[in-house]
Amino acid sequence: MLQSFARPVAALWKKGGTAMARVRYGPRPEAGTTAAAGERAALPDIWSTGVVAVWETDPDAVAQVLPPPLKPAEEALVRVNISQVDLFGTPLGAGSFAVSAQHGPHRGWYPLVMPMTTERALIGGREVYGEPKKLGEVVVERLADPAGDQVRARLARHGISFAEVRGRVAGELPLPEPAEKLDFYFKFLPAVDGSGFDLDPVLVHCLRKERVRRLERVDGEVLLRESPFDPVADLPVLRLLEITIGEKTSDQRGRVVERVSAQALLPYIHQRYDDPQQLLDAPLPPAPGPEA
Repeated sequence: MLQSFARPVAALWKKGGTAMARVRYGPRPEAGTTAAAGERAALPDIWSTGVVAVWETDPDAVAQVLPPPLKPAEEALVRVNISQVDLFGTPLGAGSFAVSAQHGPHRGWYPLVMPMTTERALIGGREVYGEPKKLGEVVVERLADPAGDQVRARLARHGISFAEVRGRVAGELPLPEPAEKLDFYFKFLPAVDGSGFDLDPVLVHCLRKERVRRLERVDGEVLLRESPFDPVADLPVLRLLEITIGEKTSDQRGRVVERVSAQALLPYIHQRYDDPQQLLDAPLPPAPGPEA
């Protein structure tokens, strides 16, 4: 027997003088769309607690992961950012593993993978900015210890902690002035027929204005583990420059700066997708039954 569920009536509209329930998948009234846009524009500051590690790596490795027209920056650097925030009562973990890059006169960061713990955070960044976000596990822990607070932060996907930062808090740091940071993204959609892209990809500059209200130095290490899905171990820690833990907030705005060659970008599409053929999404084979 089918179970029936009562559904709330969100609004009423009239047709032929008769009040009828509004179908929620139908078009929203213009006033509702305008109000939603206004609410997004008036979001309060959202402060996150995050661990950031920066190191020098192999210049050849950085050069290989940069799609044109991006070029290697003067220094071959990697930055991993592992953060957690209480987003309006919902915990959110957000990570980024990026390499230094140059586009014309602009220096910034090219993220290779950005694990997120919620679908909402993933979809917004991927569809609007072209961010390489994927669902994953993001953990930031600070544990009190007589010898100094311990810090542990990690990024994990498919059961593999592919990047981990750990150490002890070594003291307060002066607060930096508000600063702007630039990230480079490629926004594209794979073609419907599975060959190339539906439209020419575009290069996006995403500028973030960051403010810091607490910052501490961490003495520790960065561990990169082998993962076929997130092969960040190919960008080794040759010289660790800094590890910090802090409380930050930022806003961001993006702009399309140019269309890029689909043919030139296509060899890098595997950076965005674990498995273009969706083999990993195949149903599990049935468990073997008891022997007769």
